[in-house]
Amino acid sequence: MLNSFWNWFVIIITVGSLLACWWLLHWTKGVSDRSDDDDGSTGHVWDEDLKELNTPLPRWWLHLFNITIVFALVYLVFFPGLGNFAGMLGWSQASQYDEEMAAATAAQESVFARFRDMDAAALMADGKAMETAGRLFRQNCAMCHGSDGRGAKGFPNLADDNWQWGGSHEQIMATLNNGRVAAMPPFAPVLGEDGVKEVVAYVQQLSGQEADAQLANAGQARFQMICMACHGMDGTGNPALGAPNLTDDVWLYGGDAGTIEQGLRNGRNGQMPAFGESLSEERRKLLAAYVQGLSGS
Repeated sequence: MLNSFWNWFVIIITVGSLLACWWLLHWTKGVSDRSDDDDGSTGHVWDEDLKELNTPLPRWWLHLFNITIVFALVYLVFFPGLGNFAGMLGWSQASQYDEEMAAATAAQESVFARFRDMDAAALMADGKAMETAGRLFRQNCAMCHGSDGRGAKGFPNLADDNWQWGGSHEQIMATLNNGRVAAMPPFAPVLGEDGVKEVVAYVQQLSGQEADAQLANAGQARFQMICMACHGMDGTGNPALGAPNLTDDVWLYGGDAGTIEQGLRNGRNGQMPAFGESLSEERRKLLAAYVQGLSGS
């Protein structure tokens, strides 16, 4: 709602603009009732015989402009446009949106009703269910995880068997319902320059990469003192905390030394939005089953 000043400001500007248009049309319409000796010119002559004429607008054209002004006034009576006046019909964009969404939900109810009592295994085995789930995935998930679910840098690959938060149907449903927030704090102030390089070498060694043995040995002690709280003593991670496994070759942001060092220095922050309110339970069940199917679990 507009306050009193802006309410009247909008009303005055809107009505004033319409009246100004009407006045301009009639002021510039020209003279139609001339005397017989009036040649219809403005009196301006160039090159001896080039005259500027004052020719009136065709009346049908002028009346069309008048009709548009009348239409605008009638529109403003029935629909919002004059400040806080909602119009006699009480229409609004929000109410129209709600009506259209309610109609769409009712139309889709019959489609999703048949999936309501099916468990994850039954959904994955049902071709129609997976076809519907695929459309849901492309509408809601593909912008981050890709249309094939294989993800991108910073967005997990859903088509493998590596799970940061767990890959059971219940865990995937929890992810969809509540979202996930993965936060790794920056450790440069704690580790120092030498400590960062040592831990980088040790993490590379954990994942089977070649690394400086001396730096890795020094980094192991630092890792077990600082990093094991989330990633575990052996670096295999903790799905309850969303701490990834560092002993495999699956990297969310990249496994080269520079990228690992960047993560240690600056930390990492990843967030998946919650769909508990925007998608119905049937849709979330279908998505969870579809993601399980992508991973082959």
